[in-house]
Amino acid sequence: MKLKIIKFKSVKSTNDEAIKLIRSNKCHLGLVSTNIQIKGRGTMGKKWISDKGNIFISIFFKVNLIKIKIENYLIINAKIIKKILNEYTKKKIKIKKPNDLMIDGKKICGILQEVIDHKKSKYLITGIGINTKTLPSNKNFKCTSLKINSNKKIDNKIIIDKIKKTYDKLIYDIDNHDFSYIKKNIN
Repeated sequence: MKLKIIKFKSVKSTNDEAIKLIRSNKCHLGLVSTNIQIKGRGTMGKKWISDKGNIFISIFFKVNLIKIKIENYLIINAKIIKKILNEYTKKKIKIKKPNDLMIDGKKICGILQEVIDHKKSKYLITGIGINTKTLPSNKNFKCTSLKINSNKKIDNKIIIDKIKKTYDKLIYDIDNHDFSYIKKNIN
């Protein structure tokens, strides 16, 4: 099965939109994208600053948390996005546990993972915010952008397409393989 892309111009939060889609039975497998988030969320209730021009997406699908534990999805999600962003920079991207990607100690990406129950099934919603073109000002931590750290053209649509294709394959692999196979094939 392939992720259905659902685009918005502006939303409060892409994760909130994904939850609405699941609970309304309109879509159970998708990728929500938006140009701007008004109330983007980070881990532990922190605000995600959503500067226009960056990537704000949420990927959602049904999961079996007995087959793959929730904490393993944190590893999978961070490695997937790191691998895609590595194509755009020669600088080392580090994973800062549990859910941030950093270049030179500055945040380039945040990942928010949530699980909801709906009709006796569990759904994983993975919100991904990537500073591709601009860097938000934040007094709590330093940020950077992909554009600053790359000599390549940064095209959000191409990056989102790469993310979608990678998650389409991941969902197939989850249905057909165990965690050790998946972990080995995302490095």
